[in-house]
Amino acid sequence: MTPPPFPNNPADRQNKQDDEQLQLLSVFHFVGAGLAVLGIGFLVLHYSLMQMFFNNPEMWKSAKNTPPFPREFFKILIWFYLAGGVYLAGCMLINILSGLFLRQRKHRTFSLIVAGINCIHIPLGTALGVFTIIVLQRDSVRAGYLK
Repeated sequence: MTPPPFPNNPADRQNKQDDEQLQLLSVFHFVGAGLAVLGIGFLVLHYSLMQMFFNNPEMWKSAKNTPPFPREFFKILIWFYLAGGVYLAGCMLINILSGLFLRQRKHRTFSLIVAGINCIHIPLGTALGVFTIIVLQRDSVRAGYLK
């Protein structure tokens, strides 16, 4: 005899719902990591274009009454590109780890911290962070985590 598609016991239903939601959160953390990779790609593209514009003096000759762009400003911008790239790479790494930990039901505190960091990434990261916090704070989920 096959079991019914929906368990009759409320505790079993809650466990099934918790499992499904943790799996979805895991997948969305991987998607968040993928978006961080896209962000790094955008930074590389933007840096390449800016370097081409600032280091090509022929582009500036046709402009009238425009002083040459200071190269020192571009040297300062490089540090912002590096900081943004390191931040996005870090966010990618912690989202991958959190996605793996959610699947394994390990390191709940780590996933809560990552959810808090994701809340900074408006709007998708905020939704992911808030839903992760809501699910991980549930007593039934907390009890199911490995110590």
